Amino acid sequence: MDWREYIEQRPDVMVGKPVFKGTRLTVQLVLEHLADGWTESELLASFPTLKPEHVHAALACAAETFGPLAVLPPRERAAV
Repeated sequence: MDWREYIEQRPDVMVGKPVFKGTRLTVQLVLEHLADGWTESELLASFPTLKPEHVHAALACAAETFGPLAVLPPRERAAV
């Protein structure tokens, strides 16, 4: 899947965060809900403009973004 067919980034929409084309739904919102355990069915029922292709595009975008050169930010150390 080419996620670029479904995701765009425009400075005039949601402060430039990546959104699904033709919507104001951010990729971040979908990924956060998936991380919280929401199912695709729950997402689609809760956000009527969201389509299955959008969910798959969000995952494909995240997978590509978190590619072989990705580096995790350092974990904050607890105060001793």
